[in-house]
This record gives sequence, structure tokens and C-alpha cells, in this order.
Amino acid sequence: MTSQLFALSFDANDPARLADFWGGVLGWQQADDPDGGVALVPSDDTGFRLRFLASREQKVVQNLMHFDLTSASLEQQQETVAKALALGGRHIDVGQLPEEEHVVLADPEGNEFCVIEPGNNFLADCGFIGALASDGTQQLGYFWSEALGWPLVWDQDQETAIRSPHGGPKLTWGGPPLMPRAQRNRLHFDLAPPIGGDQQAEVDRLVSLGAKRIDIGQGEGTWVVMADPDGNEFCVLTPR
Repeated sequence: MTSQLFALSFDANDPARLADFWGGVLGWQQADDPDGGVALVPSDDTGFRLRFLASREQKVVQNLMHFDLTSASLEQQQETVAKALALGGRHIDVGQLPEEEHVVLADPEGNEFCVIEPGNNFLADCGFIGALASDGTQQLGYFWSEALGWPLVWDQDQETAIRSPHGGPKLTWGGPPLMPRAQRNRLHFDLAPPIGGDQQAEVDRLVSLGAKRIDIGQGEGTWVVMADPDGNEFCVLTPR
């Protein structure tokens, strides 16, 4: 059996502050985290939690992945933006064009996200978190489709997207050209084998799909640190 996407983890200089921000924006509640940090548990069909893990490293470059939050109306888009700003977010410029209708914001530690305009057909059947949009090759979409057992829902012009059969956000990759990597990613996936599963067997399966084990100075722990075919870090946790 394939692993589940257990969490999207953020490196955070102030985990509690960042959890308060995202909990306020998304309407999610905090929960105990089995591996430390602060966790938010979804109140919708998102299917994975958010984890905020303490890090002293400062953010210096644009993240390779970000949330696209959906809007049912122009009023809702404005309300989401206003709420995020009131919680400590800010407007940022990542090169978006003046005619584009989405709003680009950053959370209190500079992690980018977009509030999408109403009427976006690609995200029409998704919830509030419409997508986790990432910089990545077409091959990366194929890898994560196999790794998670999620079908491809878009594969065109080297852009790919997958989505859980149970719904929730789409995971998308924009294809080349890729942004340069100047530091370790501040956001990463945490996978967990199903209860009764075998962590080492899952690591071996992911290696067969094109991942590799890496050392980022993690030391001793119950998790295995890996990199996907584009070099993005992720962790395989113990079954849970």
C-alpha cells in the first residue's frame, strides 16, 4: 500500500505565530503534533495537516510551492485578503502582471500564497485550498502520482496536476523553466505508511520510483529524509 500525505510541514522561526496565522486564515484548529512543532488539523476535505517546525534559518528566496486559495465571489476574495492582512500577512510582488486578478500575499514569515479570483475553472470543484502549486518538472508530477497513488488530472504542455481520489486540493507542477534553488525548501511533504505498514519497504518503493535518501544533518530520528527526482526534500515517517 502507498503512503498517505500526512502533512505539509513549514520551517518556521516562530511556529506558534505561524500556526495562529494559518489557523485564522483557514479556520483550522491546533492539535498535538507527534514529532514536535505545532500542528493544524483540517476542518474540510484537505486530507493532510499543516505542521510548523522550529528553524533558525531565515527565508531568503521565493518558495517553490504555495497555496492557491479559492473564492466563490469577489466579495469573498476581498474578505480573505482582509483577514490575512489583519492576521499579519502582507501584499507582495512576485512579478505578477497588472491584468491578473489573483492577489499575491505572504504570511508573517514571508511564505507566498495566492487568493484566486472567482470563476477560475481549473479550481472550480476544489475547496478553500484549491491547490498547492509548485515549481517542478513534468516528471515530478508523474513521480508524485505514483508515490501517493493519486491520479493525474492535468498533463499538458509539461504542466501536471494530481488529486486525491477523495477530493481536496490539487497538487500542481508548472513545468520548466525551473527557479534556481538557493537554500533548502522551507516547505516539505511528510509521508506516512498506513498503520501496519513498513517504513523501510516504503522507502525502498520510493527509491524505485526515482527518489533517494539524503542527509541534511537530521541526526537520529524515526523519520527518513529523502529527495524527489527534482531534489525537493520530503520525509517518510513511521506508520500512523
